[in-house]
Amino acid sequence: MATARIGIVTVSDRASAGVYEDLSGKAIIDTLGHYLTSPWEPVYRLIPDEQVEIERTLIELADNEACCLIVTTGGTGPAKRDVTPEATEAVCHRMMPGFGELMRAESLKFVPTAILSRQTAGLRDDTLIVNLPGKPKSIRECLDAVFPAIPYCIDLMEGPYLECNEDVIKAFRPKK
Repeated sequence: MATARIGIVTVSDRASAGVYEDLSGKAIIDTLGHYLTSPWEPVYRLIPDEQVEIERTLIELADNEACCLIVTTGGTGPAKRDVTPEATEAVCHRMMPGFGELMRAESLKFVPTAILSRQTAGLRDDTLIVNLPGKPKSIRECLDAVFPAIPYCIDLMEGPYLECNEDVIKAFRPKK
């Protein structure tokens, strides 16, 4: 079985400057480690809130590092420097709006400010890119909501077969 390469991108001016530790990127890696039983390898990047840098990183991970999935954290709010959704839209060939819709609906169960979140998802060739919020607790809530659809999405793009620990999360695949 081929090892899936999964890009993990933390977008944060302060974490990338060393002001504080990147807990969000670690939360994604830990969560995926709990979900996945098939072989996978994280390809991690920590970058500032700069649209050109975000776009360049997403392109590098999709085109050069052959990541089947890229998960970003940070830069999805309404602040002026929050440009991760714009960068994602700029590099994707097709958008997948259902991911953002479901993540906001799930987050609204916990905080009324979920409507301020602009996370989205899209496809760049054979890569699914998903934007997550920046807080580790919100990352897990959002991933729990959308991850059941991700392995099948990767299947449809002819990517690596992602197997999940069904005691933790069940991937949905239509019955053959």
